[in-house]
Amino acid sequence: QVQLVESGGGLVQAGGSLRLSCAASGRTFSRDFMGWFRQAPGKERKFVAGINWRGGTTYYEDSVKGRFTISRDNARSSVYLQMNSLIPEDTAVYYCAALLSGDYNRWDSYKYWGQGTQVTVSS
Repeated sequence: QVQLVESGGGLVQAGGSLRLSCAASGRTFSRDFMGWFRQAPGKERKFVAGINWRGGTTYYEDSVKGRFTISRDNARSSVYLQMNSLIPEDTAVYYCAALLSGDYNRWDSYKYWGQGTQVTVSS
């Protein structure tokens, strides 16, 4: 059974940091492009960050550039999202996902999804 399990979410004050983790199991994800998305209440799921299978190429949504860092450890089948300088607008459920094919910033390009982890940033 293929699983992606996110962890590390929580409540943090503005300006604080969180590190999200995504653990993969059930198949080999080491060759997959991996992405992080987020979805705020009443809004569509949006791309946050992505990383190629080697970890040498990363992509970020403009509003998180310079604040968030995506990384991966293929030996541990894990992907991470370090989030610094958090602002209330970052409040959302964060999902990790494995790309199937297509544009990396489109949610419908991804095949496997985790259940999400809630991030709440208070002002």
